[in-house]
Formats: sequence, structure tokens, C-alpha cells
Amino acid sequence: MRRHDRSDDGLIGHSQCFLEVLDRVSELARLDRPALVVGERGTGKEQIASRLHYLSPRWDRPLVKLNCAALAESLLETELFGHEAGAFTGAARRHSGRFELAHEGSLFLDEVSSSSQRVQEKILRVIEYGEFERVGGRETVKTDVRIIAAANLDLPSLAQRGEFRLDLLDRLAFDVITLPPLRARQADILLLAEHFAQRMTSELGREVFVGFGELAREQMLSYLWPGNIRELKNVVERGVYRMPDPDEELADLQFDPFQSPYRPGIVAAVATADSPSAAAPAETSTLPPKIKAVASSVTTEPRSLPLPERVKRMEIQAVEQALAACRFNQRKAAELLGLSYHQLRGYLRKYKLSGVEAGLDSKR
Repeated sequence: MRRHDRSDDGLIGHSQCFLEVLDRVSELARLDRPALVVGERGTGKEQIASRLHYLSPRWDRPLVKLNCAALAESLLETELFGHEAGAFTGAARRHSGRFELAHEGSLFLDEVSSSSQRVQEKILRVIEYGEFERVGGRETVKTDVRIIAAANLDLPSLAQRGEFRLDLLDRLAFDVITLPPLRARQADILLLAEHFAQRMTSELGREVFVGFGELAREQMLSYLWPGNIRELKNVVERGVYRMPDPDEELADLQFDPFQSPYRPGIVAAVATADSPSAAAPAETSTLPPKIKAVASSVTTEPRSLPLPERVKRMEIQAVEQALAACRFNQRKAAELLGLSYHQLRGYLRKYKLSGVEAGLDSKR
């Protein structure tokens, strides 16, 4: 099956902050100046760098990319500037670096803050004079490259602490494109999720993605997405491929792929016939920590019941006890259970418990 183009993963949306970023990118792309793209991990910095290149007058020339954090200092230097034959053990022939390969085009330097002071000084020289020497060489090499750098750290703070060259920062920051995190793009979350779900549906050879259920939509909108677009893509694609019935809506999502009662390092105390006084049954290990504490006071269900039914009953009793203890203040009950407010509402909807639509929780 043909692989789908993933280059537009971070460039879908209609939220105001996102559209403002695209406008800035379009303006900056026309100028032949260095550019700096900053933002949290998973916000789409590489996609923005590609957009800067392909909207620029250099669009028909090479776009070369390098992650500075992926290489040790010595390797990074040779990858950027190349080396001469005999420069070090194993250097049997001349090697052209990324600056040579990107001649007349653009060079995207991701995680630029990971580079050493020595490498930063050589990058600065390329920006100022358009020249460098290969490692182990004396010949000056001329190059015409537009540098687009990216970072997920606060570079001004690093520069103040002497951990990043201030003069390089000044040259890179002709203009700075700051990408908003996904939690600031509420209007784009469901749009992106639908895009990823449709694409995963196609990759699985299915005809249509029916859509997200109410609980799944509520989960996505209430979650903070620390991994941003990359995390959203993983969560949605995992949910689609695990759908028990592709002809029905995707009911809910699993945010932690490691969640399992058999996860290494998690000890599940199982009551056996020989040890009736053992601790809580194994199925409680799938519950949030504070739900476990409440559930531990719940009467043990008959062991003849199927595991899913026992888990369901314990979850219902834990939620009902927390609500009663908090006088049906849903926010306080959620705090007692170690859940977010929206997660508690998800349990109420899931089990059709009373008080789902009551406004007691938000007004006390």
C-alpha cells in the first residue's frame, strides 16, 4: 500500500493563533535571512521549516535537514562542514558536509541548542561570511545557504547563562516564529484528530471512519497534550487500529499505551483461595491510585463474575462512594479519586450514573 504523505501533519488548523503563525511564515519566507523556529516538542517545527523553504525564492534548490541533538560533537562538526581525507582515523576520502550539500538552498538545523560552542562559532562564521573549512583542511569553502534553526528551549535564557553564543542567537533571530502548543489550539484538536483517524483508516484498508463518540471528543478536548501534535497522532491512530467494531464510533481513547495490569514493576496483589486476606484484587491495578484507595473499601464481588464485570462494578461503587462523600460535588469527588473533572464526567457517562448533567459540581 502506498505510504501517505505526512509532511502536513502540523499544518492543519483554523485557530486564530495558528493562522497568525502561517501568515508570519509567508512573510518571512520571501526574505533571504536566517530564521528561528521555537516551540515545544511535537508542535511541527520541521513542517514550518519546510514551508519557509518552499515558499522562498530557493524553493527549487535543496532543503537539507540535520538534527544537532542526534550526533556527538565530533560527528556533528564533520556532518555540517565535511572533512578531508586523512582528517582522522577512518577518513579515507573527502566528505562533503551539509553546508556544501545545501548550497543555494536551505539548511534546517533542528535542536540547534545541542551544538557545542565550537560548532556554534563555525555556524556563525558561515552566516556572516558565507565560508568555512572542512575538518582537517585549510581550503576555504564558499557556500550560499539560508539557515533555518529550531529549538524547544528558551535560547535567550541559555545565552544569558553562557550556554549558547549570544552573537549567534542575534544572527539567527532576525525573526522568530514561535509555535503555539496544541493545548492553545482548542479549535484544531478535533480537526487534526479527524485527519489522523481518516488516514489511519485508509492505511488499514477500511472504507470509512465513522467518527468519534462523545466521550472520546470530551477526552481529547480536556487533555493537555504535553506531546502536542505528535502525541495526538499516536493516540488517535492507536485508537483507530484497536477499534473493536470499525462500523461504530470510536467510543474512548487510551492515552497511556503502557497501561496494563501486567506492566513490569506493578505488583498486583491477587486474593486466592489459600490467602483470603490478601490485598486488593489484581483488577484494581488498572484504576487511578485514589480510586484504588476508595475501591479497597468496596465489598469484594463474587469471584465467579467475569473480570470486566468485576472492574465495572468496582469503578461504579468507587465513583458513587466518592460522590456521596463529597455531597455530589463532582469537582471535589474528582479530586478525591485522583481524576480530572472531565475524566470523572467520562465515568458518569460511561456507566449512565445519575447527576451527569447536574450543575452542583461547578457552582459550589
